[in-house]
Amino acid sequence: MSTDREYIKKLSPESQVVASGRPGRTKDASLNPNIELSATFHAGGDIGYGRFGNASWKALEEAIELIEGGKTILFSSGLAAISAIFKTVPNGSVIVTSKNGYTGTMNLLRQISEINGMQVRYVDVSNTQEVLTALEGANFAWIESPTNPALEVADLPKIIKQAKSLGLIVGVDNTFATGLLQQPLKMGADFSMNSVTKYLSGHSDVVMGSVSSRNENLLTKVLDVRKFHGAIPGPFEAWLALRGVRTLSLRLAKAQENAMELAKRLSSHPQVDRVRYPGLETDPHHLMAKSFMKGFGAILCIEVKGGANAADRACESSKLITYATSLGGVESLWERRQRWGSEAPSIPDNLVRISVGIENIEDLWLDIDQSLRAI
Repeated sequence: MSTDREYIKKLSPESQVVASGRPGRTKDASLNPNIELSATFHAGGDIGYGRFGNASWKALEEAIELIEGGKTILFSSGLAAISAIFKTVPNGSVIVTSKNGYTGTMNLLRQISEINGMQVRYVDVSNTQEVLTALEGANFAWIESPTNPALEVADLPKIIKQAKSLGLIVGVDNTFATGLLQQPLKMGADFSMNSVTKYLSGHSDVVMGSVSSRNENLLTKVLDVRKFHGAIPGPFEAWLALRGVRTLSLRLAKAQENAMELAKRLSSHPQVDRVRYPGLETDPHHLMAKSFMKGFGAILCIEVKGGANAADRACESSKLITYATSLGGVESLWERRQRWGSEAPSIPDNLVRISVGIENIEDLWLDIDQSLRAI
Protein backbone atom coordinates (compact mmCIF):
# COMPACT_ATOMS: atom_id res chain seq x y z
CA MET A 1 0.00 0.00 0.00
CA SER A 2 2.79 2.46 0.85
CA THR A 3 4.50 1.70 -2.46
CA ASP A 4 1.24 2.29 -4.34
CA ARG A 5 0.68 5.52 -2.44
CA GLU A 6 4.13 6.89 -3.28
CA TYR A 7 3.55 6.02 -6.91
CA ILE A 8 0.13 7.71 -6.91
CA LYS A 9 1.69 10.91 -5.54
CA LYS A 10 3.71 11.22 -8.76
CA LEU A 11 0.65 11.03 -11.02
CA SER A 12 -1.43 13.87 -12.45
CA PRO A 13 -4.40 15.07 -10.37
CA GLU A 14 -6.80 13.52 -12.89
CA SER A 15 -5.32 10.09 -12.16
CA GLN A 16 -4.87 10.70 -8.44
CA VAL A 17 -8.57 11.27 -7.82
CA VAL A 18 -9.29 7.88 -9.40
CA ALA A 19 -6.51 5.89 -7.74
CA SER A 20 -6.39 7.36 -4.23
CA GLY A 21 -8.12 6.05 -1.12
CA ARG A 22 -8.16 2.42 -2.36
CA PRO A 23 -7.48 -0.70 -0.26
CA GLY A 24 -4.16 -2.47 -0.71
CA ARG A 25 -3.65 -4.66 -3.77
CA THR A 26 -3.86 -8.18 -2.39
CA LYS A 27 -5.55 -11.21 -3.89
CA ASP A 28 -9.36 -10.98 -3.80
CA ALA A 29 -9.17 -7.62 -2.03
CA SER A 30 -12.02 -5.22 -2.71
CA LEU A 31 -11.35 -2.47 -5.23
CA ASN A 32 -13.33 -0.03 -3.10
CA PRO A 33 -12.99 0.63 0.63
CA ASN A 34 -15.72 -0.70 2.89
CA ILE A 35 -18.10 1.48 4.84
CA GLU A 36 -16.92 1.19 8.44
CA LEU A 37 -20.01 1.22 10.64
CA SER A 38 -18.54 1.07 14.11
CA ALA A 39 -18.48 3.44 17.04
CA THR A 40 -16.39 1.12 19.20
CA PHE A 41 -12.89 -0.28 18.65
CA HIS A 42 -10.72 -2.80 20.48
CA ALA A 43 -8.18 -1.13 22.74
CA GLY A 44 -4.52 -0.76 21.89
CA GLY A 45 -4.78 0.81 18.43
CA ASP A 46 -4.53 4.32 17.03
CA ILE A 47 -8.25 5.11 16.80
CA GLY A 48 -9.59 4.48 20.31
CA TYR A 49 -13.17 5.63 19.78
CA GLY A 50 -15.60 6.35 16.95
CA ARG A 51 -15.36 10.12 17.39
CA PHE A 52 -11.59 10.02 16.90
CA GLY A 53 -11.24 8.14 13.64
CA ASN A 54 -12.77 5.88 11.03
CA ALA A 55 -11.41 3.96 8.04
CA SER A 56 -14.09 5.47 5.79
CA TRP A 57 -12.95 8.96 6.74
CA LYS A 58 -9.31 8.04 6.21
CA ALA A 59 -9.83 6.87 2.63
CA LEU A 60 -11.50 10.15 1.65
CA GLU A 61 -8.96 12.21 3.59
CA GLU A 62 -6.17 10.51 1.65
CA ALA A 63 -7.86 11.35 -1.65
CA ILE A 64 -8.38 15.03 -0.78
CA GLU A 65 -4.81 15.21 0.54
CA LEU A 66 -3.53 14.39 -2.94
CA ILE A 67 -5.81 17.00 -4.55
CA GLU A 68 -4.99 19.79 -2.09
CA GLY A 69 -1.37 18.91 -1.38
CA GLY A 70 -1.65 18.67 2.40
CA LYS A 71 -2.84 16.35 5.15
CA THR A 72 -6.62 16.51 5.42
CA ILE A 73 -9.23 16.29 8.18
CA LEU A 74 -12.94 15.80 7.47
CA PHE A 75 -15.80 17.60 9.20
CA SER A 76 -19.57 17.28 9.24
CA SER A 77 -20.00 20.33 6.98
CA GLY A 78 -18.05 23.06 5.28
CA LEU A 79 -19.09 25.55 7.95
CA ALA A 80 -17.95 23.12 10.67
CA ALA A 81 -14.56 23.02 8.95
CA ILE A 82 -14.39 26.83 8.82
CA SER A 83 -15.45 27.04 12.47
CA ALA A 84 -12.68 24.63 13.46
CA ILE A 85 -10.09 26.81 11.72
CA PHE A 86 -11.40 29.95 13.41
CA LYS A 87 -11.21 28.21 16.79
CA THR A 88 -7.43 28.10 16.37
CA VAL A 89 -7.36 31.93 16.25
CA PRO A 90 -6.74 33.48 19.72
CA ASN A 91 -9.37 35.75 21.27
CA GLY A 92 -8.80 39.42 20.51
CA SER A 93 -7.12 38.73 17.17
CA VAL A 94 -7.43 40.92 14.10
CA ILE A 95 -8.84 39.06 11.08
CA VAL A 96 -8.68 40.19 7.46
CA THR A 97 -11.36 38.81 5.15
CA SER A 98 -13.50 39.54 2.10
CA LYS A 99 -16.50 41.84 2.37
CA ASN A 100 -18.30 39.68 -0.21
CA GLY A 101 -17.67 36.23 1.23
CA TYR A 102 -19.85 33.18 1.78
CA THR A 103 -22.80 34.09 4.01
CA GLY A 104 -22.09 31.32 6.52
CA THR A 105 -18.58 32.65 7.04
CA MET A 106 -19.82 36.23 7.33
CA ASN A 107 -22.36 35.25 9.98
CA LEU A 108 -19.74 33.27 11.87
CA LEU A 109 -17.30 36.18 11.82
CA ARG A 110 -19.95 38.54 13.16
CA GLN A 111 -20.64 36.11 15.98
CA ILE A 112 -17.04 35.51 17.02
CA SER A 113 -16.18 39.20 16.80
CA GLU A 114 -18.88 39.88 19.39
CA ILE A 115 -18.16 36.91 21.65
CA ASN A 116 -14.38 36.62 21.39
CA GLY A 117 -13.44 40.26 20.97
CA MET A 118 -12.14 39.78 17.43
CA GLN A 119 -11.63 42.74 15.13
CA VAL A 120 -12.59 41.95 11.55
CA ARG A 121 -11.26 44.02 8.66
CA TYR A 122 -13.47 43.54 5.60
CA VAL A 123 -11.72 44.20 2.30
CA ASP A 124 -12.19 43.98 -1.44
CA VAL A 125 -9.99 40.94 -2.02
CA SER A 126 -9.53 41.85 -5.68
CA ASN A 127 -7.89 45.13 -4.61
CA THR A 128 -4.47 43.77 -3.76
CA GLN A 129 -3.11 46.95 -2.25
CA GLU A 130 -6.15 47.29 0.00
CA VAL A 131 -5.61 43.74 1.24
CA LEU A 132 -1.87 44.21 1.81
CA THR A 133 -2.52 47.37 3.81
CA ALA A 134 -5.14 45.60 5.92
CA LEU A 135 -2.67 42.81 6.74
CA GLU A 136 -0.51 45.21 8.75
CA GLY A 137 -1.03 44.47 12.45
CA ALA A 138 -3.39 41.56 11.78
CA ASN A 139 -3.12 37.98 13.07
CA PHE A 140 -5.16 35.96 10.63
CA ALA A 141 -6.25 36.23 6.99
CA TRP A 142 -9.21 34.32 5.60
CA ILE A 143 -9.24 34.64 1.83
CA GLU A 144 -12.05 33.36 -0.36
CA SER A 145 -11.19 33.32 -4.05
CA PRO A 146 -13.14 33.38 -6.27
CA THR A 147 -15.61 34.96 -3.86
CA ASN A 148 -19.15 33.71 -3.39
CA PRO A 149 -21.13 35.11 -5.16
CA ALA A 150 -19.33 38.24 -6.45
CA LEU A 151 -16.72 36.11 -8.28
CA GLU A 152 -13.86 38.42 -7.39
CA VAL A 153 -10.38 36.93 -7.69
CA ALA A 154 -7.65 37.63 -5.14
CA ASP A 155 -3.95 37.71 -5.98
CA LEU A 156 -3.40 34.66 -3.79
CA PRO A 157 0.36 34.24 -4.44
CA LYS A 158 1.14 37.85 -3.53
CA ILE A 159 -1.29 38.13 -0.62
CA ILE A 160 -0.23 34.85 0.96
CA LYS A 161 3.47 35.68 0.61
CA GLN A 162 3.02 39.08 2.25
CA ALA A 163 0.80 37.72 5.01
CA LYS A 164 3.32 35.02 5.91
CA SER A 165 6.16 37.55 5.94
CA LEU A 166 4.16 39.50 8.54
CA GLY A 167 3.58 36.38 10.64
CA LEU A 168 -0.11 35.88 9.90
CA ILE A 169 -1.88 32.55 9.76
CA VAL A 170 -3.57 32.25 6.35
CA GLY A 171 -6.63 30.23 5.44
CA VAL A 172 -8.20 29.94 1.98
CA ASP A 173 -11.71 28.84 1.10
CA ASN A 174 -10.94 26.76 -1.98
CA THR A 175 -14.47 25.49 -2.61
CA PHE A 176 -15.12 27.18 -5.96
CA ALA A 177 -11.76 26.20 -7.46
CA THR A 178 -10.78 22.99 -5.62
CA GLY A 179 -7.19 21.81 -5.68
CA LEU A 180 -7.54 20.98 -9.37
CA LEU A 181 -7.65 24.67 -10.33
CA GLN A 182 -5.49 26.23 -7.62
CA GLN A 183 -3.43 24.99 -4.66
CA PRO A 184 -3.22 27.52 -1.83
CA LEU A 185 -0.97 25.29 0.29
CA LYS A 186 1.71 25.30 -2.40
CA MET A 187 1.49 29.10 -2.35
CA GLY A 188 2.25 29.08 1.36
CA ALA A 189 -1.20 29.16 2.96
CA ASP A 190 -1.64 27.36 6.28
CA PHE A 191 -5.14 26.07 5.57
CA SER A 192 -7.13 25.15 2.48
CA MET A 193 -10.80 24.48 3.18
CA ASN A 194 -13.33 22.76 0.93
CA SER A 195 -17.03 22.38 1.30
CA VAL A 196 -16.98 18.73 0.26
CA THR A 197 -20.73 19.11 -0.23
CA LYS A 198 -19.97 20.93 -3.47
CA TYR A 199 -17.54 19.89 -6.22
CA LEU A 200 -15.61 17.18 -4.40
CA SER A 201 -18.65 14.97 -3.76
CA GLY A 202 -20.50 16.50 -6.69
CA HIS A 203 -23.92 14.83 -6.51
CA SER A 204 -25.92 16.99 -4.08
CA ASP A 205 -26.34 14.10 -1.64
CA VAL A 206 -23.67 14.79 1.00
CA VAL A 207 -23.06 17.58 3.51
CA MET A 208 -19.39 17.61 4.55
CA GLY A 209 -16.29 19.78 4.84
CA SER A 210 -12.53 19.34 4.87
CA VAL A 211 -9.45 21.16 6.16
CA SER A 212 -6.06 20.56 4.54
CA SER A 213 -2.73 21.79 5.84
CA ARG A 214 1.01 21.14 5.85
CA ASN A 215 1.42 22.62 9.35
CA GLU A 216 1.36 19.73 11.85
CA ASN A 217 0.87 22.01 14.85
CA LEU A 218 -2.17 23.72 13.34
CA LEU A 219 -3.55 20.40 12.14
CA THR A 220 -3.36 19.02 15.67
CA LYS A 221 -5.38 21.98 16.90
CA VAL A 222 -8.00 21.50 14.21
CA LEU A 223 -8.15 17.76 14.90
CA ASP A 224 -8.70 18.47 18.59
CA VAL A 225 -11.66 20.67 17.65
CA ARG A 226 -13.18 17.78 15.73
CA LYS A 227 -12.54 15.35 18.58
CA PHE A 228 -13.88 17.49 21.39
CA HIS A 229 -16.57 19.54 19.66
CA GLY A 230 -17.97 16.53 17.83
CA ALA A 231 -18.36 17.86 14.28
CA ILE A 232 -17.66 14.47 12.73
CA PRO A 233 -18.90 13.18 9.35
CA GLY A 234 -20.79 9.94 8.90
CA PRO A 235 -18.94 6.97 7.37
CA PHE A 236 -21.61 6.42 4.72
CA GLU A 237 -21.41 10.08 3.70
CA ALA A 238 -17.62 9.76 3.49
CA TRP A 239 -17.99 6.71 1.26
CA LEU A 240 -20.41 8.58 -1.02
CA ALA A 241 -18.10 11.59 -1.20
CA LEU A 242 -15.13 9.41 -2.10
CA ARG A 243 -17.15 7.87 -4.93
CA GLY A 244 -17.90 11.38 -6.12
CA VAL A 245 -14.25 12.43 -5.98
CA ARG A 246 -13.41 9.75 -8.56
CA THR A 247 -15.09 11.78 -11.31
CA LEU A 248 -14.11 15.26 -10.10
CA SER A 249 -11.79 16.09 -12.99
CA LEU A 250 -14.35 15.02 -15.61
CA ARG A 251 -17.27 16.77 -13.95
CA LEU A 252 -15.36 19.99 -13.37
CA ALA A 253 -13.98 20.06 -16.92
CA LYS A 254 -17.42 19.62 -18.50
CA ALA A 255 -19.15 22.07 -16.16
CA GLN A 256 -16.40 24.62 -16.72
CA GLU A 257 -16.73 24.24 -20.50
CA ASN A 258 -20.49 24.80 -20.21
CA ALA A 259 -20.00 27.83 -17.96
CA MET A 260 -17.67 29.51 -20.43
CA GLU A 261 -20.08 29.02 -23.31
CA LEU A 262 -23.06 30.26 -21.30
CA ALA A 263 -21.11 33.30 -20.11
CA LYS A 264 -20.31 34.23 -23.72
CA ARG A 265 -23.91 33.87 -24.85
CA LEU A 266 -25.38 35.66 -21.84
CA SER A 267 -23.06 38.63 -22.41
CA SER A 268 -25.27 39.66 -25.33
CA HIS A 269 -28.65 38.59 -23.94
CA PRO A 270 -31.20 41.44 -23.95
CA GLN A 271 -32.42 40.60 -20.44
CA VAL A 272 -28.97 40.62 -18.82
CA ASP A 273 -27.25 43.76 -17.53
CA ARG A 274 -23.98 42.11 -16.56
CA VAL A 275 -22.26 38.73 -16.59
CA ARG A 276 -19.69 37.88 -13.92
CA TYR A 277 -17.31 35.12 -14.95
CA PRO A 278 -13.50 35.35 -14.71
CA GLY A 279 -13.13 33.26 -17.85
CA LEU A 280 -14.43 36.11 -20.01
CA GLU A 281 -11.66 38.31 -21.38
CA THR A 282 -13.86 41.30 -20.61
CA ASP A 283 -14.19 40.35 -16.94
CA PRO A 284 -12.19 42.63 -14.59
CA HIS A 285 -10.71 39.57 -12.85
CA HIS A 286 -9.77 37.64 -15.97
CA LEU A 287 -6.06 38.46 -16.11
CA MET A 288 -5.56 37.82 -12.40
CA ALA A 289 -7.30 34.44 -12.56
CA LYS A 290 -5.40 33.51 -15.69
CA SER A 291 -2.07 34.31 -14.03
CA PHE A 292 -2.20 31.46 -11.50
CA MET A 293 -5.41 29.44 -11.84
CA LYS A 294 -5.60 26.35 -14.07
CA GLY A 295 -9.20 27.12 -15.00
CA PHE A 296 -12.01 29.56 -14.25
CA GLY A 297 -14.50 27.30 -12.53
CA ALA A 298 -18.13 26.49 -13.22
CA ILE A 299 -19.91 29.29 -11.34
CA LEU A 300 -21.14 32.35 -13.16
CA CYS A 301 -23.44 35.16 -12.11
CA ILE A 302 -25.77 37.39 -14.07
CA GLU A 303 -27.49 40.63 -13.14
CA VAL A 304 -30.98 40.50 -14.61
CA LYS A 305 -32.65 43.54 -16.14
CA GLY A 306 -35.77 44.54 -14.26
CA GLY A 307 -34.44 44.10 -10.73
CA ALA A 308 -35.18 41.54 -8.04
CA ASN A 309 -38.69 40.63 -9.18
CA ALA A 310 -37.52 39.94 -12.71
CA ALA A 311 -34.64 37.81 -11.43
CA ASP A 312 -37.00 35.81 -9.22
CA ARG A 313 -39.39 35.24 -12.08
CA ALA A 314 -36.60 33.96 -14.31
CA CYS A 315 -35.46 31.47 -11.66
CA GLU A 316 -39.03 30.29 -11.12
CA SER A 317 -39.56 29.77 -14.86
CA SER A 318 -36.80 27.27 -15.56
CA LYS A 319 -37.65 23.70 -16.53
CA LEU A 320 -34.21 22.07 -16.59
CA ILE A 321 -32.17 24.21 -14.22
CA THR A 322 -33.26 23.76 -10.60
CA TYR A 323 -34.20 26.81 -8.53
CA ALA A 324 -32.29 25.99 -5.33
CA THR A 325 -29.40 27.04 -3.14
CA SER A 326 -26.08 25.15 -3.27
CA LEU A 327 -23.61 24.50 -6.05
CA GLY A 328 -21.08 22.08 -7.46
CA GLY A 329 -23.37 19.19 -8.36
CA VAL A 330 -23.78 17.49 -11.72
CA GLU A 331 -27.06 19.35 -12.17
CA SER A 332 -27.33 23.09 -12.87
CA LEU A 333 -28.81 25.27 -10.12
CA TRP A 334 -29.60 28.95 -9.93
CA GLU A 335 -31.03 31.44 -7.47
CA ARG A 336 -31.16 35.15 -6.69
CA ARG A 337 -28.73 35.45 -3.83
CA GLN A 338 -30.36 38.43 -2.11
CA ARG A 339 -33.43 36.32 -1.40
CA TRP A 340 -31.40 35.38 1.67
CA GLY A 341 -31.43 38.17 4.22
CA SER A 342 -27.88 37.33 5.31
CA GLU A 343 -26.28 38.07 1.92
CA ALA A 344 -23.80 40.95 1.87
CA PRO A 345 -25.50 44.31 1.12
CA SER A 346 -22.91 44.95 -1.60
CA ILE A 347 -24.38 42.11 -3.69
CA PRO A 348 -26.92 43.51 -6.19
CA ASP A 349 -30.59 42.62 -5.68
CA ASN A 350 -30.82 41.28 -9.22
CA LEU A 351 -27.74 39.03 -9.10
CA VAL A 352 -28.46 35.39 -9.94
CA ARG A 353 -25.78 32.81 -9.17
CA ILE A 354 -25.67 29.92 -11.60
CA SER A 355 -23.94 26.68 -10.68
CA VAL A 356 -23.42 25.20 -14.12
CA GLY A 357 -23.72 21.44 -14.36
CA ILE A 358 -22.81 18.84 -16.96
CA GLU A 359 -26.01 18.84 -19.03
CA ASN A 360 -26.06 19.35 -22.79
CA ILE A 361 -25.11 22.96 -23.50
CA GLU A 362 -27.93 23.58 -25.98
CA ASP A 363 -30.50 22.29 -23.51
CA LEU A 364 -29.10 24.59 -20.83
CA TRP A 365 -29.10 27.58 -23.15
CA LEU A 366 -32.68 26.94 -24.29
CA ASP A 367 -33.83 26.76 -20.67
CA ILE A 368 -32.00 29.92 -19.60
CA ASP A 369 -33.12 31.86 -22.66
CA GLN A 370 -36.78 30.95 -22.29
CA SER A 371 -36.66 31.67 -18.55
CA LEU A 372 -35.19 35.12 -19.07
CA ARG A 373 -37.68 35.90 -21.84
CA ALA A 374 -40.52 34.86 -19.53
CA ILE A 375 -39.83 38.06 -17.60
